[in-house]
Amino acid sequence: MTTPPAREPEPVRSPLLDRTCHGTAIRHGYFSRRGGVSDGLYHSLNVGLGSSDSPHHVAANRARVATCFGLAVDRLATVHQIHSPDVHVITRANVADRPKGDAMVTREPGLLLGVLTADCGPVLFADPVAGVIAAAHAGWRGALDGVLENTIAVMQDQGAERSRIVACLGPSISQANYEVGPEFMQRFLDADADNAAYFAPSPRAGHALFDLRGMTIARLRRAGVSAELVDSCTYADETRWFSYRRATHRNEADYGRQMAAIALMEDAHGASL
Repeated sequence: MTTPPAREPEPVRSPLLDRTCHGTAIRHGYFSRRGGVSDGLYHSLNVGLGSSDSPHHVAANRARVATCFGLAVDRLATVHQIHSPDVHVITRANVADRPKGDAMVTREPGLLLGVLTADCGPVLFADPVAGVIAAAHAGWRGALDGVLENTIAVMQDQGAERSRIVACLGPSISQANYEVGPEFMQRFLDADADNAAYFAPSPRAGHALFDLRGMTIARLRRAGVSAELVDSCTYADETRWFSYRRATHRNEADYGRQMAAIALMEDAHGASL
């Protein structure tokens, strides 16, 4: 199969991560759906191994993400995401394992951590002084069950200091486009009555609009780290982002996934995104 002509990926950057990691070997990017080889529903930078896209196209797209960091695709670590609070430490020895879980931490140079999303929250973390980085997939279940707090704890185990960690939530679904039913809301209220702050009235009776992004940022800050949001809604901006919910509402057969990635380069002169 012939790979289509190359296009350039278009990652979004976090100003907070850029400021904090300036002059260090840490690089990051929130990759949009632009700049890949896939077509149809997956146009064009679909990196989802679990999608029904051509495996050849997915592999080529994942290689393009790695190339933006000046790394080979075999340095790219991803997990088999299961909406859990589980975190894995990644090294050269296990970079290809793709274990079940939803977050990764490393202090080993030359590795690229990538999480896949299509409405859920991609969160990238860094302690540039300790040289510890992390990436987490934070959907509603993972965020509620503690994937963010667990990621910070594992970073500390690897030598990071909580007061130095910065985190950025990348493009994800906004509250205006995240309508949920009463059972969903009750689950959050049962966990903590204060979670009522993340729900707003919906035009549809008995339903509410859920602020996943607001909850994610609040939990990160309560955990003692500096945090910011890339304010771009995956549901609303079809030209830039894949969206599971948008595809579901349209009865489309499948949907693509975008990647948020962070790397600790082997020296401070790695590829610049």
